Amino acid sequence: QVQLVESGGGKVQAGGSLRLSCTASGRTFNTYSMGWFRQAPGKEREFVAQIIWSGGSTYYATSVKGRFTISRDNAKTTVYLQMNSLKLDDAAVYYCNYRDLGNGYWGQGTQVTVSS
Repeated sequence: QVQLVESGGGKVQAGGSLRLSCTASGRTFNTYSMGWFRQAPGKEREFVAQIIWSGGSTYYATSVKGRFTISRDNAKTTVYLQMNSLKLDDAAVYYCNYRDLGNGYWGQGTQVTVSS
């Protein structure tokens, strides 16, 4: 089993920045990727960003490309999401996602609120 602990959500004005963190613990010796999804009220959960643990390749949703940056700390099995130039549409609960060779795990979610 893998446990995920997220932090860093909060309230910010449009145009502002937030940094999310997610640390994985437990059986993390076969990490394939970590990433972020988000879910706004009344909408389906959607992909935001992903980093492949071996090699560090990154992938982004079109809506956040150029504004969000995903990074990792291998030693801490932690992934970060630096969110800049936040828009009203970025407001959602952000979920950390961890994948190993056979399973996927979700964090509990952290709320990001963007005000005008």
